[in-house]
Amino acid sequence: MSNLEAAPDELLCVGTDNGAGVEILAPRDVPLGGVRAMSVRRTLPQRRRSLIGSWCFLDHYGPDPVSQSGGMTVARHPHTGLATVSWLFTGKVAHRDSAGFEAIVRPGEVNLMIAGRGISHQEFSTPDTTVLHGAQLWFALPGATRHMAPTFEHFAPEPVVGDGSELRVFLGSLAGSASPVNTYTSPLLAAEATLRPGGMLRLELDPGFEHGILLDTGDLAMDGIPMKVDHLHYLPLGRGTVVLQAGTAPARVLILGGEPLGEQIVMWWNFVGRTHQEVADFRAVWQAEIGVEPTPAPAGDAYPDGAAYPRFGPYPDGQPAPLPAPVLPSVRLRPRG
Repeated sequence: MSNLEAAPDELLCVGTDNGAGVEILAPRDVPLGGVRAMSVRRTLPQRRRSLIGSWCFLDHYGPDPVSQSGGMTVARHPHTGLATVSWLFTGKVAHRDSAGFEAIVRPGEVNLMIAGRGISHQEFSTPDTTVLHGAQLWFALPGATRHMAPTFEHFAPEPVVGDGSELRVFLGSLAGSASPVNTYTSPLLAAEATLRPGGMLRLELDPGFEHGILLDTGDLAMDGIPMKVDHLHYLPLGRGTVVLQAGTAPARVLILGGEPLGEQIVMWWNFVGRTHQEVADFRAVWQAEIGVEPTPAPAGDAYPDGAAYPRFGPYPDGQPAPLPAPVLPSVRLRPRG
């Protein structure tokens, strides 16, 4: 695996229950790249749970000294049918995509890329980044928007300051703060909360949402029960409140949520589709467009779903070579959700 978003169909994590109706999803360490592989902790998807709302993928990494890990070096690769969400706690990452968008994401900010019917992009930590720490997430687009034209947004929310806490709402709304970012999907939530030692944060949740809360660092209890660092804590539909209480160390959490997607998806490598054949076709198109497995361009320079040729380009010259797709599994990909 050479890129941050590789092989999300390997669902090997495990989950437990904390006895209070909270499902705890354990991380799985995944090395990405060569000799100095950057390692991530993957908590979504897994066998026990493929989706939280429309969230379908969560990698959490760092803090890593770039001199040892090599930093983030994710060359150009494709996406379909999903949105990527990049947010950082330490360091900076530069984004470039085939729709013409370029941006640098910093701590306290978010990059949202809507892949729609097809996009390709690259992400590299900046030369001045010495420590890299953050998360990479995806959410699946519903049938109504998954074939839309790709787009991109960058957003830096104003923090909501409480009694010993600070909250930033990147997507959706929480605690009276609402993000203006259009996600082109059913309502969802992405927020980051930090708490000083002894700090408390009471949140009113949408009971129509599923929620996932990931403890990044620190000593924190949720409704009086200690949380596990690097684990994703799943709260089912119907939950209306949650109380987070820091102990003797400061804490930081990622808060995700959303209405159930209500659709099954097929997710493999960097693609989200609805059938095995659709994903196989996306792979073939990517391989053809980067010259690895050449095939003729589609008739009229347009694919059957209306996407223009090239689906995943064009791309500026002088950039690192694109990543070829891995070989498809020998068994058919199964819908999940």
